[in-house]
Amino acid sequence: MATLSLRQLTKTYEKTEVLHGIDLSIEDGEFVVFVGPSGCGKSTTLRLIAGLEEATSGDIEIAGRVVNNLEPKERDIAMVFQNYAIYPHMTVRKNIGFGLRTAKMSRADKEARIDEVAAILDMTELLSRKPSQLSGGQRQRVAIGRAMVRDPAVFLFDEPLSNLDAQLRTQMRLEIKKLHQRVGNTIVFVTHDQVEAMTMADRIVIMKDGHIQQVGTPDEVYHAPANTFVAQFIGAPSMNMLQGVGAEGGISLPSGIQFRGPLAPNGVPLVLGVRPDDLHLDDGEPLVEGQVAVREPLGHETLIYVTTQGGEIIAKADGRRPPDVGETVRLRARPDRVHIFDAATGQAIR
Repeated sequence: MATLSLRQLTKTYEKTEVLHGIDLSIEDGEFVVFVGPSGCGKSTTLRLIAGLEEATSGDIEIAGRVVNNLEPKERDIAMVFQNYAIYPHMTVRKNIGFGLRTAKMSRADKEARIDEVAAILDMTELLSRKPSQLSGGQRQRVAIGRAMVRDPAVFLFDEPLSNLDAQLRTQMRLEIKKLHQRVGNTIVFVTHDQVEAMTMADRIVIMKDGHIQQVGTPDEVYHAPANTFVAQFIGAPSMNMLQGVGAEGGISLPSGIQFRGPLAPNGVPLVLGVRPDDLHLDDGEPLVEGQVAVREPLGHETLIYVTTQGGEIIAKADGRRPPDVGETVRLRARPDRVHIFDAATGQAIR
């Protein structure tokens, strides 16, 4: 196990800088997930850590040692790829053991280590099979086993679940989390799926356009987003954003509704953010009101898309008694569940 530090890390392709001074410290045994839209720089960062690409500037430090000039095999890391990268002509045992081919261990010790890893991954019964005889989830476990067998300081996962169907993805998320709790190695995991990030990470690194937007626990990035990008990227359905202007005693909305909440700078354009979970049907003083345009039944709850003067709003209603399409509804939110952002910069005011 090991700490991992990135200091002012940049990467330039020809004349285009794709990473802009990344600073991050990861603690020993921490599970950190990089998440963001395609092209944000998360996979590039992972490849720089792995040594598969060379940093333009900045330092990468693993266990207190700067590794910029070291080959991947010298960095004490192991990487699990999106496409498994296992050998179809080898058995599971030989695939897992491939990571030990250059290890200075006796044959007996290597076999014992393979058996130990297979037992941890619940694959002992599969050791004699070929990859063609395995399911997608089992193949991914073989790839993880090949990484584990070396007992690296840092595990790197590059979107390892994206090729799996929804049910298998959920199962593998749980298995990887259990594995981390059992072995405790430092893990850096890259995904574009914010659900994977929220359910697996100790901390989440949210990236956009080669910059880190926020680093925090799942609770922190969900309940206290640093800016409008994080607020809308994390959470499904996405956070509603309402344009407003700071006014005495609260915020004035385009509909003429005065939201009486936290004090805001008078006359300053603001964005008021509220999650669908925090909007409730209420006959009291509303935050917004409008007509239900679409309903999406989800069983225990129904998503309702409401057309308001300020745009479309998503809210959640009781799955058994949702309002009808065309019905006018009034939606209310508690002041402490509403987020306020500066309209010019997108940064959170509170």
